[in-house]
Amino acid sequence: MTVFDQRGQHVTYQYNIAGAIDLEGVGSRAELIEQLEKLQAELARATREGALEEDVGIDAEAEVKKAVAQAQKPEPDKGKLLGYLNRAKETVTEVATTVTATTGLVVALQKAIELAQKLF
Repeated sequence: MTVFDQRGQHVTYQYNIAGAIDLEGVGSRAELIEQLEKLQAELARATREGALEEDVGIDAEAEVKKAVAQAQKPEPDKGKLLGYLNRAKETVTEVATTVTATTGLVVALQKAIELAQKLF
């Protein structure tokens, strides 16, 4: 029995966000920081693999890197943390409308923002 028949489909490029990022299971600041680091690595991978234009990927990755650094401070500035994550999301969202492969990154960034609002 064929569940998903792919005959006749022609996919020239497909990019999937890594399954290693699990923002659904985050319940602490430390877990969120760990997942943000994975998201940062995923943005770098998306850039390397061409799912994001180089300048877009570099900008988004830098914003997430700043968010990680802010989150790791003894007394993080929630406003700055959210600002970094929102800028990363906006940067990726600009291309997500034309590059459907990046929508998983946008969803992950949105979830990270929601968790940061809750945990910080």
